Amino acid sequence: MYLIWRSMLAIVAVFAPASAWAVDSYRFLHVTIDTPWFIFIFLFFLVFAPMILSAILHWRQALRGDEKDEEGKDHV
Repeated sequence: MYLIWRSMLAIVAVFAPASAWAVDSYRFLHVTIDTPWFIFIFLFFLVFAPMILSAILHWRQALRGDEKDEEGKDHV
């Protein structure tokens, strides 16, 4: 049974017009003049979101450290 499925997959892979699908890839993806801007905005937030989050967490932790010092407790 495994041999039959493997043979059918090989036949489909040989006769499938994969190169013809690549010709219409721009039409399929709807590439326009705005596409580079969408990619830039997506990557901009993807890169800067962790930086902004770490800055907020660092600032929050720094404020917590100041509260412990005011109470007279030594922080480790």
